[in-house]
Formats: sequence, C-alpha cells, structure tokens
Amino acid sequence: MHLDHAHHGPSAVSADARRPDGSRRALRIGLGGPVGSGKTATVAALCRALRDELSLAVVTNDIYTREDAEFLLREAVLPPERITAVETGACPHTAIRDDISANLEAVEDLEDEVGPLDLILVESGGDNLTATFSRGLVDAQIFVIDVAGGDDIPRKGGPGVTTADLLVVNKTDLAPYVGSDLARMAADAEAQRAQLPVILQSLRGGTGVADVAAWVRGRLAAWTA
Repeated sequence: MHLDHAHHGPSAVSADARRPDGSRRALRIGLGGPVGSGKTATVAALCRALRDELSLAVVTNDIYTREDAEFLLREAVLPPERITAVETGACPHTAIRDDISANLEAVEDLEDEVGPLDLILVESGGDNLTATFSRGLVDAQIFVIDVAGGDDIPRKGGPGVTTADLLVVNKTDLAPYVGSDLARMAADAEAQRAQLPVILQSLRGGTGVADVAAWVRGRLAAWTA
C-alpha cells in the first residue's frame, strides 16, 4: 500500500546548496529509525534501484563498528569507494542532529574523492522514535519503522514518525506472523502525518521499493530544478 498525498513536504532547498567551487552539491537524504527496522536493507535496495541512473554514495553511522557499511560492501550495492562509515562513539542521534561535524566531513570527502555526485544517502545508527536529522546535514529525511515493532508505533508518534519527509512502514510481509494490522498502521500513520507521504514496504516481497525510489527521484528533481 502506498499512501501518497498532494503535499510532499518542503522543496529541497538549502542555504549551503553549492560547494566552495560554486558547483551544486549532491542532494543529501537521511534514513533514520529504530534498531532492526530495515534501514540498511532499504539503503541497499535504493542503491540497486538508482545506481544505473544516478551518481550516488552512502554514509553509514554505527556507535562502535562499521557493520552497516560492511554489509553494503558485501552486497556490492556500490563500488567500495562510494561507501564510507562514521563511528559515532555515542548515541546515534548525536552525530546526525547535535554534533554533525563527522558526518559533514564524510559527505564532503565523498564529493571530493568520487564526485560529482547526484545523491548521498546518510544512514543513522539505530535509534528510537525521537531521532531526527539536522537540516544542516540533510535536505530530506526518511524514517523507517517495521511491523514487528508493533502496529501501535504510528499511533505513538514521535518526531521521526510525524515529521520525517517520508515514513516507510517496512517488513509488511511479517504482519500475519506478528499480529500486526497493516490497515490500522496505515490509517494511524496518515492521521499522525497529515499530508506527508507514507509507503508500506516489503523488501522480501519487492513491494514499495519502487515507490521509495520514485520519491527519491522526485526530491532530486526539486533539488536540481
């Protein structure tokens, strides 16, 4: 199920939209969400869907490891030089919202080393429903939850659920096995998010991935217009 609305959030415009040499920098999209919701798998799926048409790269965040980056490398979703990792050493939201310097350095280094880039995906380490990205780091953000976390998650809200530019309800194929009501989750998400879009996704079943990729293309089109 894809719940889309006429309003798609603010246009992708940033005060620092250009690099020091005057060229337009890459669009930066952040992906956040609780541990195990499927953020890294969603990043991998987006890379596969977009890599033949866009020049893109990925920054991952983990507290003490580079596990998410290593997963992407094993899956060979992009050439190794287009994937980099930040070890936050603290709560994941700190590096994407409070002190974004390490992530800013990582995205700028990627543009210097493998650019020009169209898109950089910045994946947060697993956090809770309050995790949001600084607008000084990303131009738009996707928040990923999953049905195994409980079908009351959209109703509980929190900044990630209510304010992210796109909400992805992941692992819908598991709903019959964990007792989650997808229709209820969709209705609650729509009520919480007003006119912001919601996409129900199953990476195993292949549903929703194309819709998320299309949303990314739309943000990129706004960015480059």
